[in-house]
Amino acid sequence: MKMTKRIKIDELPTFDAAPYLDSEEAIAAFLTDILETNDAALLASALGDIARARGMSEIAKAAGITREALYKALRADAAPRFDTVNRVCIALGVRLVAQATHK
Repeated sequence: MKMTKRIKIDELPTFDAAPYLDSEEAIAAFLTDILETNDAALLASALGDIARARGMSEIAKAAGITREALYKALRADAAPRFDTVNRVCIALGVRLVAQATHK
């Protein structure tokens, strides 16, 4: 009988969305899905993924903040201010849009 090797969850590679965020449409779809979770830390992390896909230094410069501050603001455990989120979105060429919910 062949034994299969068990894989521990903590040994799995971390998924990196950045390589898949190669168009405005992909970025918009990604952010829309993230916003539906209502999770500020996940939004910060997603913006970090997008900024890395676009070039962290360029996005930081366009947002008017240092690269180090951008990394810090967009960590997975961060809770960035709305002003920071808005500046990063503008630098990325996307905007957050309000949509009516139907209940």
